[in-house]
Amino acid sequence: MSESRKSRLTFTILATVVRPAMNLMLGRSWDGTENLPKGGGFIACPNHVTEIDPLVVGHFFYNQGILPRYLAKASLFKVPVLGPALRATQQVPVQRGGAGAAASLDGAQQVIDAGGALIVYPEGTLTRDPGLWPMKGRTGAARLALQTGAPVIPIAHWGAQDLLPRYGKMLHLFPRKRVRLLVGKPVDLSDLRGVPLTKSVLEEATERI
Repeated sequence: MSESRKSRLTFTILATVVRPAMNLMLGRSWDGTENLPKGGGFIACPNHVTEIDPLVVGHFFYNQGILPRYLAKASLFKVPVLGPALRATQQVPVQRGGAGAAASLDGAQQVIDAGGALIVYPEGTLTRDPGLWPMKGRTGAARLALQTGAPVIPIAHWGAQDLLPRYGKMLHLFPRKRVRLLVGKPVDLSDLRGVPLTKSVLEEATERI
C-alpha cells in the first residue's frame, strides 16, 4: 500500500485535533516499545474495553511514527463523516464471504507489505466480560497472521474505560485519567505456519494471541 499524499494529509489533520485532546484528557504510560518490529509490517492485537480504544491505540502508534491501519467493519465506511475519513486514511474494511473476504485479505496484505501496522481486535467487538477481561477470540486475526506471514504483536492497555465507560455516553473528565499501554513480545506461531489452516490450527493460534 503506497502512502498517498491524501492519506498523509488526512492523518496530519486528524492528529492536529486528536492528539492535543488525548493529551489533555489522559495521562499516559507507554511501555514495551522495543518489542515493535523494526522495518517490517505486522499485526497488532490489542484488548478492547471501551469505544475510544482506537483513539488510544492510534495515538500510541502515531507517536511512534507509524500510521495505524485498522481492520474495521465495512458498515462503518457508510457512516457520514466517519466513512470518508476511514477511506481517506486507507483503513481496511472487513467484508465476509466471497470476493468481499478476498478484498479484505488483499487490503491487509498491502498494509503489511508496505511495512505498516494492521490493528485487529481479536474479539471483534467490545468485551462483555464484567471485569473487562478479554473474551474468547475469533479466528480472524490468527487467519490473517498465518496467511500473510506477518508477526503478531499483543498490546494490553488499561484506563481508557475510566474516561469513557464501556457503552457510556458521557466523558468523565475529572479527575484526569491515566492510561497504561504495554507492548508484548511477538506471539510465537512458528510451528503453525505452513500447515493447512484447519479449525484446530486456527483455534490454537487464536488462543495464543
